[in-house]
Amino acid sequence: MRNKELMLYRNMEHEELLRNMIFLMENYENTYYNKEDLKSLFFECIHRLLELSVKYGLSGNLWHTFLTYLLVNSENVYTTACEIVGEIQGSINHIAKQDFLVFQELFSYDFLPMMQTLEVPSFESLLEYQEIDGKNKVFQTRVRERICTLSRELKEAETTEVFKERLMKFYQEFGVGKFGLHKAFRIEHSKSEVEIVPITNIAAVSLDDLVGYELAKKKLIENTEAFVEGKKANNCLLYGDAGTGKSTSVKAILNQYYEKGLRVIEVYKHQFQDLHSIISQIKNRNYKFILYMDDLSFEEFEIEYKYLKAVIEGGLEKKPDNILIYATSNRRHLIKETFKDKEDRDEELHTNDTVQEKLSLVARFGVTIYFGAPMKKEFQKIVLELAKRQGVLMEEEQLLLKANQWELSHGGLSGRTAQQFIDYLLGQQ
Repeated sequence: MRNKELMLYRNMEHEELLRNMIFLMENYENTYYNKEDLKSLFFECIHRLLELSVKYGLSGNLWHTFLTYLLVNSENVYTTACEIVGEIQGSINHIAKQDFLVFQELFSYDFLPMMQTLEVPSFESLLEYQEIDGKNKVFQTRVRERICTLSRELKEAETTEVFKERLMKFYQEFGVGKFGLHKAFRIEHSKSEVEIVPITNIAAVSLDDLVGYELAKKKLIENTEAFVEGKKANNCLLYGDAGTGKSTSVKAILNQYYEKGLRVIEVYKHQFQDLHSIISQIKNRNYKFILYMDDLSFEEFEIEYKYLKAVIEGGLEKKPDNILIYATSNRRHLIKETFKDKEDRDEELHTNDTVQEKLSLVARFGVTIYFGAPMKKEFQKIVLELAKRQGVLMEEEQLLLKANQWELSHGGLSGRTAQQFIDYLLGQQ
């Protein structure tokens, strides 16, 4: 095996497993090593292959799907370039072909002599492995299925050129690495570094699930479609009463436009000082990123909004065209104002400047969309529609009577209250 000759596909996730497998391929007949130790290492590798396959929801030949996962998840200068411009030419293309030759050798490896020498049971079941179920996997169903299909296509590739073409097709269709294979992310700190980490369990909601708010949804769709199509689009503030579907709308937009390259990164208020680091990691990728800030508001003593203002517009560095900011808030004015700002002139000579500074953050969102609490008839319409969609078995008159009783003691008129009521009924059926 020539894995040490790899030039581009190095420092990959789960590379230790690859190294251990190759060590076995090269040394299973070497009498220098204790046979029982080699057998133990073999079973450890099989265990890790199974663990990864269950985690990612992969099936088929687990050795081939593992190699394919390494290829589609490796972010290097070659794969990220292919993600943006498709097939590339020049010296780096020839270097990539040398790496692909190594991977082709790994794909075609015959494990039978190793298993006979080590006297281990045949692992034929792992060559046609069936996944346990399709729930709670790291990858979306479409991505999982495409990786499994690609693993078969790469195994059957007659030449390195065909191998490369099939892999390039995947890069162009899905991208590469975590941004290509996932749709939503959060921010974590790894030592002193800011890390963008995939969120693997996203609510499968659509805009149709949000009953009403047609004008609000229309404005959100128009702005997002312009963004994913590379046209001019605005930062967006969704504000209004609690429980009216602001956060649900952002999740639905992600699900609707994910396949067109939309990605969402959730950023909390205390992480605003990391915004420049986040932007530097995503500004040159071939995706459209929404920095999503849920339930955004600031008290008088909080100054994190200054970081946000500088990022939106005002700093020397121009905000990249592939990044927008979507925020939700129960407040129209994001920063708390008091009469003291306007009346207590003993505190500050230029009180108008204080007011304007607090108002200027909202002004930097080009699109503002209002989500108001429904009136009684609208609330009842939401309840009836949700009941119909989710199979609640109850007469309409009795349903609305119970809904009215529920909302009086559970948060008032809102879409969230209606959904909680329907969930309660479903639990009782």
